[in-house]
Amino acid sequence: MDWNKDNMERIDAILQDSRFQYGLQRIVELEKERIFCCHRLEHLLDVARIAWIMVLEQQLPLEKEIVYGAALLHDLGRYRQYEENIPHHQASAELAKAILPDAGYTVEEVDAIADAIGQHGDQTASQSILAQVLYRADKLSRSCFQCAAQAECKWSEEKRNQTIRY
Repeated sequence: MDWNKDNMERIDAILQDSRFQYGLQRIVELEKERIFCCHRLEHLLDVARIAWIMVLEQQLPLEKEIVYGAALLHDLGRYRQYEENIPHHQASAELAKAILPDAGYTVEEVDAIADAIGQHGDQTASQSILAQVLYRADKLSRSCFQCAAQAECKWSEEKRNQTIRY
């Protein structure tokens, strides 16, 4: 079996992008004392992997690099929310529009990913399949059932992940 068969060059390009690396570094610094869920690379990868499992299980018409690209960038704007008070989904969509073309994504792919990122905070029936998957994977990536900060958390009960699904 060739374990290197599934080449994700565009994902590697995102990970190596200086704007992506800067955003992650700022998030780590700004969330150093945070008691709630953090938005580090581990969270982004958890969301990507859960989303991809969902796509495979439900046989959804989404490409792996689209799903991973959206997941890796969906919270990158958190540092701008902390520093500039810009909603993180909006800041993340803006960052995605800057980073994705340089990683080799087409205009259509950039628009679809940025749109999904911009909508990932709330689930609605009119969302794209990608936005719905991103929203659900984001929530399922959290281990609310074992969180030490449950009493202080402002998430509604519907948003809290109380089980392991993926």
